[in-house]
Amino acid sequence: MRLNDYILETPSYGWADENGNFIKPTFSQIFNEFLSRINIFKDSKNWLPFLGWFWVLCLLPFFLILMSKFSLTWDFFKLVLIGFVYGMIIMGSHGTFWYHRYCTHSAFTFKNAFWRFIGQHLVIKVVPEEVYVLSHHIHHEKSDKPGDPYNAFGGFFYCFFADTNHQLINRNLNEEDYKQASKLMNHTGCPINSYEEYKKYGSVVSPSYILISWVLNWSFWIAVFYLFGEFVMTSVGGWNMILACLAGTFVWAVGIRTFNYEGHGKGKGENAWSELDLNRKDYSINQIWPGFVAGEWHNNHHLYPTSSRSGFLNYQIDLPYYLVRLFSAIGGVVEYKDYKNHFIENYYKPFMETHKYKNDISQKAE
Repeated sequence: MRLNDYILETPSYGWADENGNFIKPTFSQIFNEFLSRINIFKDSKNWLPFLGWFWVLCLLPFFLILMSKFSLTWDFFKLVLIGFVYGMIIMGSHGTFWYHRYCTHSAFTFKNAFWRFIGQHLVIKVVPEEVYVLSHHIHHEKSDKPGDPYNAFGGFFYCFFADTNHQLINRNLNEEDYKQASKLMNHTGCPINSYEEYKKYGSVVSPSYILISWVLNWSFWIAVFYLFGEFVMTSVGGWNMILACLAGTFVWAVGIRTFNYEGHGKGKGENAWSELDLNRKDYSINQIWPGFVAGEWHNNHHLYPTSSRSGFLNYQIDLPYYLVRLFSAIGGVVEYKDYKNHFIENYYKPFMETHKYKNDISQKAE
């Protein structure tokens, strides 16, 4: 077997049956697996999936308090707008910029560790790199097939609980396999556990690093939100700015867990493709909403995973790519990959020629 076939911890219901067919678990199986994997009393190595959902729970009160303020007033809608911009656009674009294009696909190169640190902590942190990076490599290799950690054919909850049920590193790798697996994290700047530490903690990155980063990151950004509200947006106020931004972060933290189900056509297969979903190697699709707010033109991305841009057409706004360009302009990024021209020449122009030919035939028939 290849390492990528067992680099992730296999869920109790398995990836495939003895004939290699995808196993679609029931909701009960999925939820029981989720409860088992966040149970730190059962196994202390469950600290990482537990922490991911603990962060979400920490954000939940801010969302509930904001919703309790509901009223048809400008003050309420102002807070909702701030939360929307921060959660959907800023958090969403940074997630694509940092986790997706840099950490997983190395689509661009930071000048040094300082600029990488800035890129990492541009927003409040709610996703450990390890949970995203390892599993996303497997997602690209096994998209919509058994072993894909967020296979849309498994249903909404299969994808929603994937960070806990399907995206964790296999805790029983031998030393050589662990060294190979941990190399996928080397460029992220996260300190890598030794093999002995990996066996102790069940993770590539140590709990101390994750916890210290969390405390410092949240403390910094909560202070920034407060000061910005107090001295820049004085009509909002410091505490309301904190409330709005953390409520928006909660919405993003929950919403990001739904993305791959939506981004792979909700398990509808080729029936979900539009004409301009030109990658037909898997069932990824381009979506207007994730594209506009977070640069997630997902079908394009699956064609060119290592591209720093996936918004290849004129209407396909790509905010994470603009952020890469900004970092490049100020010297923080020294190299980035952009496959727009290759996409236009090899996919879009041939499509348009075929489309024009079909229209011509249709018009003549009329």
